[in-house]
Amino acid sequence: MSGTPDVALDAQRFPIGRFQRQAEFSAEQRRAHIARIAAQPANLAAAMSGLTTADYAAPYRDGGWTVRQLVHHMADSHANAYIRVKLALTEHAPTIKPYDQDAWVALADSELVSPLVSLTMFTAIHERLVAVLESLEPAHFARTLVHPENGPMTIDQLVGLYAWHGDHHVRHIELYRESR
Repeated sequence: MSGTPDVALDAQRFPIGRFQRQAEFSAEQRRAHIARIAAQPANLAAAMSGLTTADYAAPYRDGGWTVRQLVHHMADSHANAYIRVKLALTEHAPTIKPYDQDAWVALADSELVSPLVSLTMFTAIHERLVAVLESLEPAHFARTLVHPENGPMTIDQLVGLYAWHGDHHVRHIELYRESR
């Protein structure tokens, strides 16, 4: 039936659930989000450990990107997160540039470059992102940016989103590993 959600597909697409945007976060929630972001490079490395070239070429789920594309997407996305945080900290309510993630993973680098390069990039970005986040005063997390599709967002909301996003895609790779 049209309009009926496919529960099984939704569980594959969102194995840790969909992101739930909140208006604000407590200091404890914020610390937990930053800790999750800090742990993501090691979690991604563990999920990728032992994968072969054939694994990287396989879709992580039916109809999904390949594992290789997924890892490259994580590096691309979190590089954007880092830049967005810095823009929000240095400009007044900047409007950020969204991008077509499907078009990005279709570019040649997503096929030709080893996903280990993106793991290195992801790790470096997270080291810098966590350093910035841990240096902020609580008031900084209320600074805003404007996403043309999602509207105004605080740095707190952005941090919560990327804590979810990284964990979400690491879980995709873990589920792929479990299914092979």
